[in-house]
Amino acid sequence: MLRAENILKTYNAGKKIALKDFNIHVPKGSIYGLLGPNGAGKTSFIRIINQITQPDSGQVFIDGVPLAPHHIQKIGYMPEERGLYKNMTVGDQIIYFGELKGMTKKEAMEQAKYWFEKLHIDQWWKKKLSELSKGMAQKIQFVVTVLHRPELLILDEPFSGFDPVNANLIKDQILELKAQGTTIILSTHRMENVEQMCDFVALINNSQKIIDGKVFDVREQYKQSMYRVTIQNPNIEKFQLFALQYPIYNEERTENLLLFEIEHTEDQPTLLNALSEIGILRLFEEKIPSMNEVFIQAVQ
Repeated sequence: MLRAENILKTYNAGKKIALKDFNIHVPKGSIYGLLGPNGAGKTSFIRIINQITQPDSGQVFIDGVPLAPHHIQKIGYMPEERGLYKNMTVGDQIIYFGELKGMTKKEAMEQAKYWFEKLHIDQWWKKKLSELSKGMAQKIQFVVTVLHRPELLILDEPFSGFDPVNANLIKDQILELKAQGTTIILSTHRMENVEQMCDFVALINNSQKIIDGKVFDVREQYKQSMYRVTIQNPNIEKFQLFALQYPIYNEERTENLLLFEIEHTEDQPTLLNALSEIGILRLFEEKIPSMNEVFIQAVQ
């Protein structure tokens, strides 16, 4: 769907590098997580896709064709800094933005009715944006973004301002759009959403891509021979002797369970025998790092 090749973007007459040697491929119908610390270059790339700014060199392709003005009609963009008019009614804004994307008034009205029912906001049509809470306004921004049924949807922190119930509602709509074939670029700092929603992920740091791949493969790549252990009816004295030989992490105790993590690179049979001496071994599994742990490890 989208491919970027050798993107270079600078500001201040080349003094500040926003993106350097940046290459990614976003497969059609996937959710692609675009991650990185503030100032890493994510927003610059999103602005390039939306043709708000141009790269110094390199090229972006949509469906194999160099990015051009007509592609804007295929793109829906929900920026982190929302762009609605506070003193305009919700209904007028929906029609206005729909017409900007090439829709007729009738088409915009039909799609608005569909989305207002799905998001339970039927009663907001004649309200001004200034009358709505931040979360309510976020729903309107989402509708404006998806109204014209874009083939490529770019969402920058789409869950910002939502309570957990409405965040889940929006997440469900995003996943439904993916199921219908929409390609989605998701930029967020909420790593739990990346794990739950994304097929692929790229991490940008200091203007360059440092991670790229399937989410599970990336997590596998950053595992560190850590194991989760649960022992029932532990002998604490034997555990204390065990802990003298093996470093223990994140230890927790309940009435009859002992839970901890251990780093181990030697042969497993020796370790398993030592653990079985402590008590009944209920769990021994390799720990796959979360995307949050991967993010921290990669940018430090």
